[in-house]
Amino acid sequence: MSDNLHVKDIMSKAVTISKSAAITEALDKMLSVGTDPLIVTNNSAVVGTISRKSIAETLGSRRSTPLSPSQIHVANRTDEDFTSVYPDQDMDILIPLLQQYKLVVVLDEEHNPIGQVTPTDILRAIKPDVTIDKLMQTVYTIRSDERVVHLRRRMLDEDVTKFIVADNGEILGVVTETDVACSMKAFREVVEDKHQDHRIRNLLVKDIMTSPALTVDLDTDITAVIDLILNKNISSVPITRNGNIAGIVTKQALMVAL
Repeated sequence: MSDNLHVKDIMSKAVTISKSAAITEALDKMLSVGTDPLIVTNNSAVVGTISRKSIAETLGSRRSTPLSPSQIHVANRTDEDFTSVYPDQDMDILIPLLQQYKLVVVLDEEHNPIGQVTPTDILRAIKPDVTIDKLMQTVYTIRSDERVVHLRRRMLDEDVTKFIVADNGEILGVVTETDVACSMKAFREVVEDKHQDHRIRNLLVKDIMTSPALTVDLDTDITAVIDLILNKNISSVPITRNGNIAGIVTKQALMVAL
């Protein structure tokens, strides 16, 4: 499948963050570098990862309200469940791993991180030979006038990280855990603690969504869809049929198709 490619042939530079860093620093680094999650280290050793989803959950939690975002450390939200490989291993080992993990850490002989592999790295090397309708998953929608607290609850309860914002069938934009994390960071930094609980309840989806939404038609070739995902550095693309929402294609679905 990989034409004798090895991990070192497709891996990208490891993007790390110290477990003692603030989660706001982690979020800023994710956005500037365009990767999610980050590899968390302690004295150069890998101890886990931290994702935008976990940061959004932390910044939106009432339990963390008394703390400034800069006082919450990466260590508080590190996911210690991660996997790793070595650079000389065959690339094919990565596909089943990335069907379970969002990122694979590449280690040297001293067990230090020298690289990482994400679905983006895999899709730059090989692409599934399948049509959109075979990959399309259920799309989740939310109205623009819904409260962000309701959006967060749906993200947690339904384990969904991206919603299409649509009013009466009209696609207005998208809202993701990244939008939630960024809005919570900005909100917590400018609103006094005693007013946060009240003000956050008045925050609406239309206040934080990304608009317009990038969409593709169901008849689009899968290669064009993958190119859009890679070039725009996004995790999924909504699919339309005759102008109506039909489903969504995600990086995860593309990995499964491999």
